Formats: sequence, structure tokens, C-alpha cells
Amino acid sequence: MGKPYVIVRTYSAGVFAGTLESRDGKEVVLSEARRIWYWAGAASLSQLAVDGTSRPEECKFPVAVPRVVLTEAIEIIDVTEKARKSIEDVPIWKA
Repeated sequence: MGKPYVIVRTYSAGVFAGTLESRDGKEVVLSEARRIWYWAGAASLSQLAVDGTSRPEECKFPVAVPRVVLTEAIEIIDVTEKARKSIEDVPIWKA
């Protein structure tokens, strides 16, 4: 079994989705992580983690970064395969 794909909500850096590489207390390291800057088509992060988004064209998820260290994680949610595909299929939002 591989490393879990998760959504992490932080105290001040926002929300990220990615592969959980490690966790030590409140510090979480994700790989291939996308910031969930704005989502639509899910009522909550819990629904986004289970069902994904029903309105991907309205979501604002920037490009994935190879690695991010989040130092104030307050919530880690396991993501279903269906939801992972949905998150990964959201077009890259850029300015």
C-alpha cells in the first residue's frame, strides 16, 4: 500500500492536497501538493475529500509543488480515489 493522499488544513497557510510523506506533531510534509485556494462543488473539505468537486471549472487550485512543509496542521483528512482524481483533474489556476 502506498502513501496516503490527504487534504491538510493549516492554522495560517491554508489548505493543501497531496501525498503524505511524514507527520511529526503539527508538522506535515506533503509531496506533489496543490494549494486548495478556493473550491466549489463541495459543501466542505470533508465532502471534497470523499466526493471531489462537482464544479471543477470554478475551483482555484494552483500548480502542484514537489514538496511543502506545513508547520501548523490542524486537520488531516484521507482522500478517496474518486476525490483524488477529481482534485488532480481541476485545471491549474494561474494569473
